[in-house]
Amino acid sequence: MKRRDFALTLPAAAALSSLPLVQAHAQAGKTTLTLGMTLEPPGLDPTAGAASAIAEIVQYNILETLTKINADGSVTPLLAERWELSPDLRTITFYLRKGVTFQNGEPFNAQAVKFSFERAAGEKSTNKDKRTFAAMESVRAIDDHTVVIINKEPDPDFLFYMGQATAVIVEPKSADGNNATPVGTGPYQLDQWRKGSSVALKAWPGFRNAGAIRIKRATFRFISDPAAQVAALLAGDVDAFPRVTDRSVPRFKDNPRYQVIVAGSRAKTVLAINNAHKPLNDVRVRRAISAAIDRKAVIEGAAGGYGVPIGSHYVPGAAGYVDTTGVNPYNPDKAKALLKEAGVTTPLELTLTLPPPAYARQGGEVIVSELAKVGIVAKVQNVEWAQWLSGTYKDKNYDLTIVSHVEPFDLANFTKPDYYWGYHNPKFDALFSKIKTTPNLAERNALLGEAQRMLADDAALCWLYQPQWITVANKRVKGLWTSMPIFVNDLSAVSWS
Repeated sequence: MKRRDFALTLPAAAALSSLPLVQAHAQAGKTTLTLGMTLEPPGLDPTAGAASAIAEIVQYNILETLTKINADGSVTPLLAERWELSPDLRTITFYLRKGVTFQNGEPFNAQAVKFSFERAAGEKSTNKDKRTFAAMESVRAIDDHTVVIINKEPDPDFLFYMGQATAVIVEPKSADGNNATPVGTGPYQLDQWRKGSSVALKAWPGFRNAGAIRIKRATFRFISDPAAQVAALLAGDVDAFPRVTDRSVPRFKDNPRYQVIVAGSRAKTVLAINNAHKPLNDVRVRRAISAAIDRKAVIEGAAGGYGVPIGSHYVPGAAGYVDTTGVNPYNPDKAKALLKEAGVTTPLELTLTLPPPAYARQGGEVIVSELAKVGIVAKVQNVEWAQWLSGTYKDKNYDLTIVSHVEPFDLANFTKPDYYWGYHNPKFDALFSKIKTTPNLAERNALLGEAQRMLADDAALCWLYQPQWITVANKRVKGLWTSMPIFVNDLSAVSWS
């Protein structure tokens, strides 16, 4: 640039340079946040429903737990200041945080903890982790701030479970209304729920550390259509979209206005098989289904390449993981032979039930094509999330379905014969019981490897991949999780730069 050009443009440049500065200051002082979610939760009580979308709104925001699971998978104190474990891992003494109240003014104390856990284990409980609480031999309130839990069996993962959404501490008087108006001890309160559109939270001034909360109002907008998700982000109607559809990434990857976070997970995306339906109760048929499907093609089609193939109900990065992708590898010829060996006459017609998420609908297209090559005709039934929860998950009215299981430690579901996939193997039950009662980490990891191989050999499900979750957000939004061991949107650490 010539000297005279510089002199001529200096006033204009000075005027223009002030604009980004003003915008930056405005953003730094911003106290509102709009987040996108693909699915709307059926309710707001994580102790009453299985949908992970519930925890995405309420966990750590409205409702809190004794322990907190962090983005790196570590467990730290939350409502419990500290704890002590007995050598046999059966007895856990929690020392509770003092001076904490619920949002309706009632005190948080040991009696509330006792009530919450006994309620979760009760006869009328619909808590999806009811067995965890039923396995508590006793819950004793020693005084207002000390709780002693004695488990029937040792559980090395117990402190992690106590940080999950199913273990939130509820206030006894308001607990029955939590599905519509949750009352907790967290930094936010429910402000408004516009069914079919959004949920808004507002900062609770009575929170024990209210001054540290930077976002004063957060709105969760429900946008299931991938194109609409992209449009909302580009228009600035949504500031951050955790777990956005992978197909949106190219629009934002090189755009300086946005950040794209690719997060690891403990989730398992599976083609679930109804083991109770004929001929799916024959292991040879289930193995044939697994052999018919190219996992890498599914990852490309369903997740835009953001995933890692898996062969059992465990993922790379988890303690005790073993690679079982070689147990039922892609082999269409073997799939045809297994069907013939099982006495199946092709074409074999099966229903493929697909919930709304893009990974299910897009992955379904690939799987229909793959199964057709070996003589299996998969008839697609697209359902809404509520229909999937009632018809597929609860009533088990399906043959095949695609879903992501996001819980980190959910091998126990294979010991439940009434679980929606209907798997039952006494040998696995015995092995899992041994896992639960083995405190030595190395020995336990070896047993976990055995469990993964047993499930793979039984082809209890057709495991597809470990998803990588993508968050697209305004570049100035800080504090978003960069890894997702559980599905939450922890607003307490979020701010604008």
